[in-house]
Amino acid sequence: MKIDGIPYRSIWREASGEVRIIDQRWLPHELRIVPLRDRAEFASAIKDMWVRGAPLIGATAAYGMAVQMAADPTDDSLAQTWALLHATRPTAINLRWALDDMRSHLTPLPAALRAAAAFRRADAIAEEDVAINRRIGEHGLEIIRKISARKGRVNILTHCNAGWPATVDWGTATSPIYHAVEAGIDLHVFVDETRPRNQGAQLTAWELKGHGVSHELIVDNAGGHLMQHGEVDMVIVGTDRTTANGDVCNKIGTYLKALAARANGVPFYVALPSPTIDWTVRDGLSEIPIEERSAREVTHVQGRDDQGHIVTVQIAPDGTRARNPAFDVTPGHLITGLITERGICAATLAGLAAMFPDRSITRLG
Repeated sequence: MKIDGIPYRSIWREASGEVRIIDQRWLPHELRIVPLRDRAEFASAIKDMWVRGAPLIGATAAYGMAVQMAADPTDDSLAQTWALLHATRPTAINLRWALDDMRSHLTPLPAALRAAAAFRRADAIAEEDVAINRRIGEHGLEIIRKISARKGRVNILTHCNAGWPATVDWGTATSPIYHAVEAGIDLHVFVDETRPRNQGAQLTAWELKGHGVSHELIVDNAGGHLMQHGEVDMVIVGTDRTTANGDVCNKIGTYLKALAARANGVPFYVALPSPTIDWTVRDGLSEIPIEERSAREVTHVQGRDDQGHIVTVQIAPDGTRARNPAFDVTPGHLITGLITERGICAATLAGLAAMFPDRSITRLG
């Protein structure tokens, strides 16, 4: 996608071989591009959210493995790098998927061949993500097109950032939006601020503005009000992990949006790249580990002051304790449909198994 008319991806490899990312901690106020030079920097980038979003985390981990193989392609190095990167974020399944994929490709190879093979595979994972997200957009476009045929302008609500900064390119939840805009469909996006890290305010609003998409920023608790008054035609969100039964784990607050949508008859869709499906998990509530992040993310907020400086300020009283679960689980029965790269299916075991028979059979037994 584009920033000020210039095409960017969220992670890429230069002709020199250097891996670079957009450091998202400083958006929307500063565009900082930084190199990641060793596995420690890749681990920090994932853990400290220089990069975020399940697909991008996976691609970043793959490149981290490749960079380490160029430095030390031994079996011990491979195992240690897998463990280091896997420990960074517990919820997003793409992280483990990418690391397992890289390990399975590299383990049979002699050490001398691993670096080149690792970079080829990391590049392929990045390209596969772009292709998956493009196809998600094409399938989601048909939903938006049908609503537009009935109502004219389509009002969409989204939560957190499942846009191109959360993937290598296109995004998941935003890909149907971009495809619809390019198809000439009149639409408007309500962007949840998404406390406590404000990915909606800082990232989704920023990328939609950069692409010329009509949008408004709303506080997290305004979505239900807008649905009650008929101002929302559909909800599209992303996912960090989806169970074989269709339960979806996404940014905290997604569950409440799904409840409000169900109460008001608003279709609730999840944009679902297949690497986020965890075929080993049936019950999202009991089996998906929910990351608990620092209380400081709740008690403090980052922004730009009147002098243009990026600052962090405290918004809670001294000594106030805070809880910060980063994700919640939306049961499949609240979801209208899963928009995958292969098409749209029900958020059920049968729906996912029918859409991905080649992947589900071997895992479900």
